[in-house]
Amino acid sequence: MRSANRHLVVILCAAVLFGGFFSTAKTREVPMSPQNVPSAEQSTRTAINNFNKAFNRHDADALAEFLTDDTVFEDTSPAPDGRRIDGKAAVVDFWRGWFARNSDAHFDAEETIITGNRAVVLWVYRKMRNGQPWHIRGVDIFTVRNGKVAAKLAYVKG
Repeated sequence: MRSANRHLVVILCAAVLFGGFFSTAKTREVPMSPQNVPSAEQSTRTAINNFNKAFNRHDADALAEFLTDDTVFEDTSPAPDGRRIDGKAAVVDFWRGWFARNSDAHFDAEETIITGNRAVVLWVYRKMRNGQPWHIRGVDIFTVRNGKVAAKLAYVKG
């Protein structure tokens, strides 16, 4: 059943990502980028990788470099809907405190799905709890703008 749940999450996240592709709104054609300009997918992947590396180092100052000024973070708690934090300063302040309270925490990306400026990252969060290894699985939905994270919406299983 775990595999079926995982695939359902991937399908739902893909629907979120690709939803705009199926809209009836008119779009204008964008000329192809020169070969030396990274594609949207490459830029998104680089931004997500940089963000995740800084995150796993628990480096709030480095993390700030990879966020837009108007970035949005939606936390997984408190249940059931979590909490929304707006703006780079507030998001960095949140992470600085979180890192201090979770010094052994580590996120491992299991799978990353990217289309344009959107990414879905399936992850496992690991830490020690009551002297025992502990983990939880979740999904982040990222929006990247100009090579920086503009939104990180977090969801967990269970």
